[in-house]
Amino acid sequence: MAEKKAARGGIAKPVTPSPELAAITGSAALPRSEVVSKIWAYIKANNLQNPANKREILADAKLKPIFGVDKCTMFEMNKLLSKHMK
Repeated sequence: MAEKKAARGGIAKPVTPSPELAAITGSAALPRSEVVSKIWAYIKANNLQNPANKREILADAKLKPIFGVDKCTMFEMNKLLSKHMK
């Protein structure tokens, strides 16, 4: 029986956050899934979801340098985050 290999790519691969992203997630390398989880925790803790449309995220002073826009949808957020991960 073949041994199961650990996932090394995609969402499980550790990434290094940009300085702007590290202000929220910390500077340690994390899997993409953990970066997204920390961003969501920050969004919920700071009540940054649009109450009229929960899929929309309203950027505050820490998120604006990451997103580059005042607001984005949760689907756009992943694309915007990818620019801040190496």
